Amino acid sequence: MSSPFISFLTDFGGPASAPAVCRGVMWGIAPDARICDITHSVSRFAVRDGAFLLSCTVPYLPVGVHLAVVDPGVGTNRRPIAIRAARGDFLVGPDNGLLVPAAHALGGIDEVRALENPALWLPRVSSTFHGRDLFAPVAAHLAAGVDFSSLGPQLPADGIVDLRLPDAVAQDGVLDTAVLFIDTFGNCRLAGQAADLESIAGALQPAQEFAVIVEGRRSVVPWAATFGAVAIGSPLLYEDADYAGLAIGVNQGSAAEHFGLEIDRPIRLEPT
Repeated sequence: MSSPFISFLTDFGGPASAPAVCRGVMWGIAPDARICDITHSVSRFAVRDGAFLLSCTVPYLPVGVHLAVVDPGVGTNRRPIAIRAARGDFLVGPDNGLLVPAAHALGGIDEVRALENPALWLPRVSSTFHGRDLFAPVAAHLAAGVDFSSLGPQLPADGIVDLRLPDAVAQDGVLDTAVLFIDTFGNCRLAGQAADLESIAGALQPAQEFAVIVEGRRSVVPWAATFGAVAIGSPLLYEDADYAGLAIGVNQGSAAEHFGLEIDRPIRLEPT
């Protein structure tokens, strides 16, 4: 690849210098690489949030190397790994489930390797900054064309930490779903797509009403195409553009606060 592509996601934080340091390491190995920062504002230690954001983003990116570091177990016996996905991409990061949903979004896992070749790391590897010392160099070497088999021994795909996001289940005229992710506005991405809602309610129409049931509390919320279709401070069900799945929001407000939602909170949707 004359101009390889590397995407980069972490929980390092916006003003931190760590992402720039890692980019410097990667450019030192693969100077022609195009590096795309997905985000460095994943909530601290939130492996689940990072996995969700990575899985939603990578299908829109060019085939390349995807480096992700949300690693509360850095320096422990958790393994550093790389995954080759069916689309042809490589994912590099810790074996804590962070990479798995993205690999499935790219067609599934073809092969997994443990990162055990020190020739592909920085000369000195710290116990607290594997993003710089181990993951970034490996990602850059892969982008520069290093053979995947040189990273280390192959691991069974079912032997790495799996991270499964909740699924939506339609039955008996209701859709049981759950909160997958809460963004900075308080909008809540839910498991399932619009087709799942249509399976219990027919073709979705603007202002069509659904009961949103959270821990026995029942609220009536309309289906809407955009936030401005409801009054300020009012909730809506909608199809999230980034996730291409169901979401619940509040026009100029927080659905998480309005409904008392948090990650994995079960929600039942029912046509009224």
